[in-house]
Amino acid sequence: MRTSRRMARMKRRKTSLPKLNLTSLMDVFTVLVFFLIFNSSATVETLQTPKQIKLPESVVEEKPRETVVIFVGKEEVLIQGVPVARVSDIEAMGNVEIEPIGVRLAELSDSVIGLSTQAVAESQEVTVLADKTVPFNVLKKVMATCTAQGYTRVSLAVVQKSPQST
Repeated sequence: MRTSRRMARMKRRKTSLPKLNLTSLMDVFTVLVFFLIFNSSATVETLQTPKQIKLPESVVEEKPRETVVIFVGKEEVLIQGVPVARVSDIEAMGNVEIEPIGVRLAELSDSVIGLSTQAVAESQEVTVLADKTVPFNVLKKVMATCTAQGYTRVSLAVVQKSPQST
């Protein structure tokens, strides 16, 4: 069979396949990697829970905000990492408000150092991380003390679980 003129010319020139320019492709991937790194690190906000606290599970939609954090463990209560009171003492108290917690919350609202601390102090929000074995009357006294000090929005921290496993 006879070949066309174009085919004959292509055989003579022995053309090779066009080469791919990888420089622009690498630029695109670099920009994509930086975009993913910065966006994924900005959206993840987790509270560090101590090992001795076991949080209850719940299906939650909202992510936590930056607030004053109160840890209520099996034995003691910590506000922003500073031990304030013992759970057994709180349980034995007859009054609703707990004085050491009120004093610590007042100190936190008075000691504003930076922009993030100012945002936390002005938000008037408290996040309570309580072990699921802590009696409710202790939690009730802690929350009542928070509202008495002007922290009107009290949130209870829970472990997020998937909605399918309910």
